Amino acid sequence: MTNIQFAKRLQPLQSNVFADMDRAKATALAAGRQLIDLSLGSSDLPAEAHVIEAIAQSLHDHATHGYLLFHGTQGFRQAAANWYEKKFGIKIDPETEVLPLIGSQEGTAHLPLALLNPGDFALLLDPGYPSHAGGVYLASGQIYPMQLKAENNFLPVLSDIPTPVLAQSRMMVLSYPHNPTAAIAPLSFFKEAVAFCQQHNIVLVHDFPYVDLVFEEPGDWGLGKISSNTQSPIANPQSLVPSILQADPDKSISIEFFTLSKSYNMGGFRIGYAIGNADLIRALRQVKAAVDFNQYRGILNGAIAALTGPQAGVEAAVSTFRQRRDAFISALHRIGWHVPTPQGTMYIWAQLPSAWSQNSIDFCTQLVEKTGVAASPGAGFGKSGEGYVRFALVHEPPLLETAVERIAEFL
Repeated sequence: MTNIQFAKRLQPLQSNVFADMDRAKATALAAGRQLIDLSLGSSDLPAEAHVIEAIAQSLHDHATHGYLLFHGTQGFRQAAANWYEKKFGIKIDPETEVLPLIGSQEGTAHLPLALLNPGDFALLLDPGYPSHAGGVYLASGQIYPMQLKAENNFLPVLSDIPTPVLAQSRMMVLSYPHNPTAAIAPLSFFKEAVAFCQQHNIVLVHDFPYVDLVFEEPGDWGLGKISSNTQSPIANPQSLVPSILQADPDKSISIEFFTLSKSYNMGGFRIGYAIGNADLIRALRQVKAAVDFNQYRGILNGAIAALTGPQAGVEAAVSTFRQRRDAFISALHRIGWHVPTPQGTMYIWAQLPSAWSQNSIDFCTQLVEKTGVAASPGAGFGKSGEGYVRFALVHEPPLLETAVERIAEFL
């Protein structure tokens, strides 16, 4: 047998809590359990009819069947730029400041290849979205985890980052509304982060998949809890959460990643885009050009229809997830599990009962094997996620309430 030697960069990728959870779900199904899967943030809602129609019409146009190079994406880039300007009030050049992506995850995974030399640091949220770390490992970079704590409203304390780490740091990744904690960051924090990164010559990356999944009006956020001098996070009243470019309107060091997976229920279509600093867009485009062409043109036509067409579907999705949030939180409170009510995303970030406070993986594994209810262990999102569990609100309220009843029996 050939002794194949694999690259060392694969070693950090071998451990995957979510693969372990998939095996636990398979065990539950084999035992005859009815699975209620709350472990994946994949929307169960359908894409809008006008989006599907745009894609369907494209299928009959043979001109859409070939390779799609950058110039051919101009219509989509223009639609993305117009959508952004309408929402956040900042003008975007579709030629130099927008790049189509196969989902925002492609962008966050590929950007480290353009920024990091071996041994350079990336400053990542802990807990945070696992693919952010994966891209750094593939670039042979190092990770400095910025701890997120409830007492700090799950915002990193930038002054805690050691000076030697900062000297080797090339990028910082933020993501608010946040997965998994569902925290929201005010514009004042983004301004602090921009000034910090400018001071230390660090690229500021903002992963922004939950731009629309916000449930409260700005006045209801209780932002005074975050800081006594926190200002309203809204520069444009059409947006309930800030864009990083509102804190860096000159786009001096920032890039932001968007996806149509959450707002438009197009996760399976794999369509997203980056907006930001022209040099960063160019560098990411160079990496992308070495890896792939673009999506099928019909998918971009569907995305254009989503961004430019009626937005009632976005509003309906937000309303749906708000109702699910309220039903799930109320059910948890009825069984004595008191968790804070999130203001955005499709998740509940729940601190585990004391008996399970350092065993989130065991909790989730045993929960699904004994009840069929699948959740994501906090430890899967980073060391600071231990002691928590994440529930994804991807079922209707009656099934969510059934899940809580099973959880009560398990506890």
